[in-house]
Amino acid sequence: MQIKFEVKSFQELTVTELYAILKLRFDVFVVEQTCIYDELDGYDIEAFHIQMKDEEGTLIGYSRFFTPGVRYAEASLGRVVIQKYLRGKGLADELMNETLKQLFAKSGHQKIKIAAQAYLKNFYGKFGFVPITKPYDWDGILHYDMVRE
Repeated sequence: MQIKFEVKSFQELTVTELYAILKLRFDVFVVEQTCIYDELDGYDIEAFHIQMKDEEGTLIGYSRFFTPGVRYAEASLGRVVIQKYLRGKGLADELMNETLKQLFAKSGHQKIKIAAQAYLKNFYGKFGFVPITKPYDWDGILHYDMVRE
């Protein structure tokens, strides 16, 4: 499978791209995880959006990241998601590597803080993130705050 990444500010996204992003996030974080929460959290406008597309241009993965001072004092990333039918093929690792590469290009190499779902602690650990809190409930799902120095 040929993969293509596109990085855009909110203002650069087309309406069709924004719809595909929101649908993927809603399908996974709200429907699949049965979590009623504020998916439209107000941060998308200030985020950089990474779209992972297949050779036909279909959105197969997504993440967003923030420069320091937007979400936290540190740089941040989140909403890392892969289409359900493509999980387990290493695509999440590719998406994280691209997200970190793009975040560093915009912000330089520095500390990154995330709020990670607890079941993904080891996944983020592969990329140098370590928990800085005990697990806490956020909208019915256990999370850790994690940092990468």
